[in-house]
Parts: sequence; structure tokens; C-alpha cells
Amino acid sequence: MDEHAAEIRSHYYDVRQHSERLCDGLVTEDLCLQGMPDTSPLKWHLAHTTWFFETFVLKPFDEAYLPFNECFEVLFNSYYNAVGQQFPRPLRHMLSRPTVAEVLAYRHGVDHAMAALLEQCPGDARDEIYRRVILGLNHEQQHQELMLTDLKYCLSLNPLFPVYNPQPLPESHSTPLTFSEFEGGEFLQGISGTEADAARLPGFSYDNEGPRHRTWLSPFALADRPVSNGEFIEFIEAGGYQAPEWWHSDGWAVVQTEQWRMPLYWRQDNGRYFSFTLHGNQEVDAAAPVCHVSLYEAMAFAAWKGMRLCREGEWELVATQRPPTGQCWQQGCQHPVSRDPGKGHGPDQLYGGVWEWTQSAYSAYPGYRPQAGALGEYNGKFMLNQMVLRGGSVATPPGHVRATYRNFFYPKDRWQFSGIRLAKDL
Repeated sequence: MDEHAAEIRSHYYDVRQHSERLCDGLVTEDLCLQGMPDTSPLKWHLAHTTWFFETFVLKPFDEAYLPFNECFEVLFNSYYNAVGQQFPRPLRHMLSRPTVAEVLAYRHGVDHAMAALLEQCPGDARDEIYRRVILGLNHEQQHQELMLTDLKYCLSLNPLFPVYNPQPLPESHSTPLTFSEFEGGEFLQGISGTEADAARLPGFSYDNEGPRHRTWLSPFALADRPVSNGEFIEFIEAGGYQAPEWWHSDGWAVVQTEQWRMPLYWRQDNGRYFSFTLHGNQEVDAAAPVCHVSLYEAMAFAAWKGMRLCREGEWELVATQRPPTGQCWQQGCQHPVSRDPGKGHGPDQLYGGVWEWTQSAYSAYPGYRPQAGALGEYNGKFMLNQMVLRGGSVATPPGHVRATYRNFFYPKDRWQFSGIRLAKDL
């Protein structure tokens, strides 16, 4: 086995084992929860990420492989129409069978077959196998983030406020809201083809991050940190949720229908604000970044401040000048806090902490072409009616925080760790 193959195999086991470690301390009942159609049970995530390797690597490239269970092709297919039918997403919590033990056996059986395939990887198919394995590992890491956000939503519905992570939250550092100015001009946005070497671990990127293209940015200013809870409380207490002038029409309709009065997971008791976190129920830290807000809430807050959200090109221009480090899941804290910027200057906390909504629609870059076949459904089919978020969050794997990474959700979604960074025109 060459060095690159050994690296891929080692990374495969690290990623696969981490998914199961995320379930440490949970009981079977926890793994079967689905609090709303947009979330999935952790058991389903464990099975679906396994289905990905079975469907796109083992079945096409291992002639001796026998599927673990033919029914799993339907049960754990998420949205790949080219593969076949899918079990209805809103009903995933009804799948009491296969059991958690059977799902773990499925994972381990596929892992055993994958180990054998990677050990004796056929030369004529090696690059394509490596490309699919690396895509599958990044796909599983995306689901690891969803495992945390989905679990948080499900546990929040329990009046016992279950604690997932007993570690105490660190204290946030309060800093004034300042802005840095940028001249704009011509900017090469996105990742280039040479950097997006999908058969190599270090250079991986998703196809929606390219191709690199020229874009023009007018002069702008970007906030040096995300909006804090304390600043958002000012919006709440100024009647922001009752004032239609700050809201887009669709957002105002959702606020009225859903009766939103504060971010998701927040509640008020005797004038104090509390929030459910993966560390249990906590009093809201005024200095920490506000999170679990929708695009509608982010844009309403920005309008109330007389500002706007940044465009994704603006965010990327600034982020390319910063190292891709921040508060991600490996630091043991699963709730965003504000760090001490020390002697730093300019926009900080761009990576990790909270995903930052942009005002940019999720669409294809000029020259984008999805790949042929079922794997072409990975990103391209979602380039409609969703908005781009940048930067990563406390639930994001460190390897997924980079300047070109494009996350995307619908404007009303707020169960992700989504926050706000303000911008303004110059």
C-alpha cells in the first residue's frame, strides 16, 4: 500500500469512528428521535453515511461484495433519484427496525469490505475509488455536523432539558462592534481546478466551490466580529419582532405564523433570557455570538441597524486573508463563545463559532457543470431558493472551514448554528 493509500485508509477509520463517538453517552431512545421533518434520527445518519460507501464505492468496484440488506437501498437513500426510491424523510423516526445494533453491524460490515478494497485497490480504478472515498468521508463529516444540530433540536423539545455535553461553557469576551473597510475591486472568487484535486486528501473541495471566476466588489465595510446576544436583545426589546418595517414580506409572514419573538431555543423568565444548548439550559451570555436565527431575522436586525448582510464574495475576499482556524467541534465546546481578539485587528472569528448568513442566493458559479450520474445530485440540484452561509460553526469539522466553502439553507431555517455579521456600503 502506497503512502497516499495508507493516508486515505487512516482518515477513513478516523472519520467513521468519530461518528460513533458522537453517540457516546446517549441511549437507544436518543438515537431514534426526529423532532421535525428537517431533522433525522442519529441512527439514520449512521446508516445513511454507510449506505453512501456501499452504494457508490463497494457495489461499483467490488465484484465480490454482497449487499448487507437489499432493503437498505431504499431505507437509507436520502435524495438520490438516479439510485432509486427513498423512504419518506418525515417518517424516518418510524424505522424502529433495523435496530441500532443492526445499524452498527451494517457499519462494521461495510467498513470491513472497504478495508479490503482499499488494501487491494485495482490500479485502473484507483483514482476514481479514491475520489469517491474522499467525497464520502467529507459527506460523512457533514452528517456529523447534522447529528449535533439534529440532536440538539430533538433534546430541546424535552422539558427535562437533557445535557449532551456536561463540560461548562467558557466565558465570552465582550468587545465593541467595529468595522474594517475594504476597497473592493476585481476579485477571483471560488477554488481553481488545480486546487480541487478530488483524489487527494489535502486539496479536496466540493464542486459548488468552483470554478474560480472574476467578480467585481464595490467598496464595503465588514464588522470585525459577529453580532452578539446582547445586541440582539436590544432588537428584541425595541420591539423588532413586532415592527413590520424591518422585515421582508416572506419573513414577516413567517414571524406572524410561527409567532417568533426571539431566536430558536430562547425563552424569557422574569426579564432574564435563557437558551437551551448541548450543555443544557443556560442563561444567555450577552457577549457571545447570537445563533439559531433565520435569514429573515438576520436581515431584519441588519435593517434595524441601518446596515446589511455581506455578500459571499465580500466574505470570501476577507476570509482569504485569514487563517482557517476558529471554534470548531474538536475544542470540546458545542456552543459559540466570543474569544479575546488580543492584539488582532480587522474581522475576527470568521471561521467557526456560527455560520454567517449572507445576502447571496445559492446558485451556480459561471461555468459550473454538475458531474454526470447520481453523484451529480450532491450539490447541483439544490441551487434554487436557498441562501449561502459562510465560515462554519462549533459543530463544523475543522477540515470544512475554508474561505471557499459554501453552506446553504432556506431563509426560514434556524436549527443550524447560524448567526449574523453586519456589512455596509462605502
